[in-house]
Amino acid sequence: MQSKPIIEVKNLHFQYGGEEVLKGLTFNIYEGDYVGIIGPNGGGKTTLIKILLGLLPFSSGEVELFNKSLRQFREFDKMGYVPQRIAYMDMNFPATVKEIVTSGRMVTRGPFSRLDSKDKEAIQKVMKVTEIESLQHRLIGKLSGGERQRVFIARALASDPLVLILDEPTVGVDVSAQKKFYEFLKKLNKEHKITILFITHDIDVIAKEATKVLCLNHQLVCYGLPTVLNDEKLHDLYETDVKHVHERDHDHIHDKNNRINGHENV
Repeated sequence: MQSKPIIEVKNLHFQYGGEEVLKGLTFNIYEGDYVGIIGPNGGGKTTLIKILLGLLPFSSGEVELFNKSLRQFREFDKMGYVPQRIAYMDMNFPATVKEIVTSGRMVTRGPFSRLDSKDKEAIQKVMKVTEIESLQHRLIGKLSGGERQRVFIARALASDPLVLILDEPTVGVDVSAQKKFYEFLKKLNKEHKITILFITHDIDVIAKEATKVLCLNHQLVCYGLPTVLNDEKLHDLYETDVKHVHERDHDHIHDKNNRINGHENV
């Protein structure tokens, strides 16, 4: 028997400029889940995670985080977040890797607090977990896209969250580094017991890496094991013919995904 979900979404609606962006979403996420969120450009994926993070007020429905209504929830240090396109940050930003990671710890301490030994230990621990210890004194702008992404994941993990939310985590990461990146996320999920939600346009990655897939096009098209990603569901999701193919055809599906989707604006 599964424990009580740590995220509960019930009949969630969100309107923007008179348009209903999210329509009656209902789903649960449990501790240890690794959930891939897919759907077309503008289908509401980023909107959904911003609601879960308390960054957008929803129109109606109910959201509960760790058994508390989102309207009363204040423990957002439990929710680590890596936003979209972070890998494209200003290359001249004058901060070291360690300074970036340390700023994530200030979520729990407050912006004007001094770090104690526990904080410093936590910062070193997340740099070790994310394998960036050797980079800690380098400027963030001097790193590769994949290295920067790990730094910002370390920053998100510095507050000891129970959930890690990533919006298109491989944007700006070269193809050769993407496999290692997803292996790293799986390790966080399995070995460090971090519940992960990530938005991606790569259907093949969802099928291979995630334990669950949430298909969203303003409303919930399907939610469950990656095996739900059959051709019929993909057609319903993208409103066009999309074929799910095997790993040997990865380049083909990657190109097809790029034709179907851009970066999400809603």
